[in-house]
Amino acid sequence: MTNDNFESIPYRLKQLVLVTLLFLIFGSLIELYLIGHYEDAMQLIPIFSVGISLLNLILLFFKVSKLTTNLFKVVLFTTLIVGIYGVYLHLESNYQFEYEIRPSNNYWELLKDSFSGALPTLAPLSLVVLSLVGYSYLIIIIKINEKI
Repeated sequence: MTNDNFESIPYRLKQLVLVTLLFLIFGSLIELYLIGHYEDAMQLIPIFSVGISLLNLILLFFKVSKLTTNLFKVVLFTTLIVGIYGVYLHLESNYQFEYEIRPSNNYWELLKDSFSGALPTLAPLSLVVLSLVGYSYLIIIIKINEKI
C-alpha cells in the first residue's frame, strides 16, 4: 500500500462529507425560504444559524486554523441548540392548537396529536443532523492537517 493510496481515502471522505454538508445547508436554506419561515424574528433564527454555518464553512475551507475550527465548533453547537429549541417551539405550538380544539382530551392524547400537527414537529432536527455532519467534517480536516 503506497502513501498516495493511504492519503486518497481521507481526502475522498472529506469530499463526501463536505458535499453532504453543503446539501444539508443549501437544502435547509431553500426549504426555510420556500415555506415562508421568515414571518417573525423567531422564525429567522434557523435561517441565520444555517447562514452563519455556511459562511464559517467557506472560511474554514480556505483557512484551517485553531481560531476557525473553534469558531466552527461554536457555530455547530449553536445550530444544534437551535434545532432542539425548534422542536420544542413546534411541539408547543401544535400542543396549544390541539388543546384549543380538543380541551377535554388528556395530556397524552394531546401530546400524541401534537406530533402530527400543523407544524412539522421533528423538522428542526435536520439542524441537529447538519451539526453532526459538520462536526464530522471538522474532525476529518483536523486529522488531514495533522497528516493522519
